[in-house]
Amino acid sequence: MSYCEYCKSPEVKSVHKVYHDQHYGFPIEEDDALFGRLILEINQAGLSWETILNKEQNFQKAYENFNIDKIANFNETDRERLLSDAGIIRNKLKVNAAIHNAQQLLLLREEFGSFKQWLDHHHPLSREEWTKLFKKTFKFVGGEIVNEFLMSTGYLAGAHDKDCPVFDTVAKLNPKWMEL
Repeated sequence: MSYCEYCKSPEVKSVHKVYHDQHYGFPIEEDDALFGRLILEINQAGLSWETILNKEQNFQKAYENFNIDKIANFNETDRERLLSDAGIIRNKLKVNAAIHNAQQLLLLREEFGSFKQWLDHHHPLSREEWTKLFKKTFKFVGGEIVNEFLMSTGYLAGAHDKDCPVFDTVAKLNPKWMEL
């Protein structure tokens, strides 16, 4: 079942519908927001997306509004704070990945100017090529995490079925998406 079909179900909670209608597949321009989406996707691994959506504001607060510069400079005190924060996912590998990945983004920024420009520089790639690139660059980024991150930010097609009312909106915002 596609996410669009899933969101049509009367049992689906509004948090999914809001995400589907206003965020999923929509291009993100800001680096910190892109990084925030990557943090959320990494933290979703092994859990339900609903859990992550319900904790999104907690993640945003705990990770300094997903500020790449601040997260890249997190120290052991920050790491312990995150690991003791019941409002987020307290997984050492995921916390460490967020800090490491922010540090990697600082390096990418030196070469490409921004996370978005790095993504744009490599676009378009196949899912497999993206996954290989992400695994070479970041931690805790398997195929499903990379796929969902890229679909949710408009770099890979498939976020919405063609008969979904949101499909045309997303396609207008990102015409290249139609070509993927």
